[in-house]
Amino acid sequence: MGGGERYQEFEPPEALKPWVRVIWTYAAPEPSRTVQRIAPDGCPELIVDVGDPYEELHDDGVFRLQPPRIFAGQMSRPMAIRPVGPVELVAVRFHPDGARDWLGAPLSAATDRRLDMTGRLAGLAVPVGDPEGQARTMIAWLDDQRRVGDWRIDPMVRAEMETLQAERPTPPRDAAAQRALQRRFLDRVGVSPRALKSVFRFRRVFDHATAGGEAAGWLEAGLAAGYFDQPQMAREFRRFLGCTATDWAREQVELARAIASQSYKPAGAADA
Repeated sequence: MGGGERYQEFEPPEALKPWVRVIWTYAAPEPSRTVQRIAPDGCPELIVDVGDPYEELHDDGVFRLQPPRIFAGQMSRPMAIRPVGPVELVAVRFHPDGARDWLGAPLSAATDRRLDMTGRLAGLAVPVGDPEGQARTMIAWLDDQRRVGDWRIDPMVRAEMETLQAERPTPPRDAAAQRALQRRFLDRVGVSPRALKSVFRFRRVFDHATAGGEAAGWLEAGLAAGYFDQPQMAREFRRFLGCTATDWAREQVELARAIASQSYKPAGAADA
């Protein structure tokens, strides 16, 4: 990273770990106007801009400014954003099933959406230029939210999610049990178990990818992640990023590059 650009991750305290995977901060004082593709990673996020918010490309082909404080639900397709000025933000990356009680609504209501949280977070004062202070502020605020909201984890959903992450076979279920699990997943995660499994597999491509993203390296990474062949992996890149692996490797800059270097690693955080 250059030009004052920085990305850092902070581990949540034990009290928040069942729900929060990591707190991360990012800043780019002089970002380019390049469009950046953000892929699904299976984790909903709460994002607070203390710099200028990004513009997001909408289905009608128009870029519109995001609210300064958003909740980004599960993604089943890529998001295209671009900066409009100096960028600085702090974000909470929840576990796939960790945001339900904070949001207070089914996660399916936020799938492929960025919900405006400006009013709800109006009293949250986040320091500027201080990533450690930003992380401390978010952790203290989240812990208050947890205590007041009496957050819980659905053990059935969490067990299934961990099975999918670990690539273990799922237990056999009859049709009624499978439908019940689907409903609980839509409520707690926002997508079906099958859809989340696809995102996890796509994310593992980045775990295995070689530096530089050469074509041979991407194919090797895709096979290691569980794809049968290059065409299958290529279809998933089109689905989740809207481009080929080599195009994405060539185009990635700034926030997209920083997130890809960290977000697709197995759960667990460290300062970058």
